[in-house]
Amino acid sequence: MSKVITVSVNGEPRQLPPEATVEALIKEMGLAGKRIALERNGEIVPRSTFAAQFLSDGDRLEIVVAVGGG
Repeated sequence: MSKVITVSVNGEPRQLPPEATVEALIKEMGLAGKRIALERNGEIVPRSTFAAQFLSDGDRLEIVVAVGGG
């Protein structure tokens, strides 16, 4: 069993524990509670499923943070 998995977040490699979820990654990145859109391997991940989405070695994630203003 691998001690870490490597995922790509916005093109940057990031190492995580094998049981990492999307929710854990968001918290680690300091984005919890922010308005974000997340795509995993080309598929949009609904916010309601972040806690149940376990990441896999080699996943490609794109995270976009909504910026307010006007």
